[in-house]
Amino acid sequence: MNSIILVLHIVVSLLLVGLILIQHGKGADAGAAALGGGGGASSSVFGSQGSTSFLSRSSALLATIFFLTSLTLAYFSGQTDTVDSITKVPMTETVKEAPADLPDLP
Repeated sequence: MNSIILVLHIVVSLLLVGLILIQHGKGADAGAAALGGGGGASSSVFGSQGSTSFLSRSSALLATIFFLTSLTLAYFSGQTDTVDSITKVPMTETVKEAPADLPDLP
């Protein structure tokens, strides 16, 4: 379950980055009109304001999914398993005392 959510999270994050990069800012239309472009946005595929609405809603939806997967992954990372540490080795032998015939260290 955790792996599926992680893969979904990565895919949504990549889609969100791509979707944000293809959008243009609010000042892009004003700059095109000032240079004599004359409202060239009306010849786009989505119409004059259709692409803005579509891209904004898509990015809002992807941002919501990203937020939910982030919260879900944070919840799952807080769950503890029965293993405290991977380096913890149970001691099965008792430590014996050193033999008495060893010389003392200087």
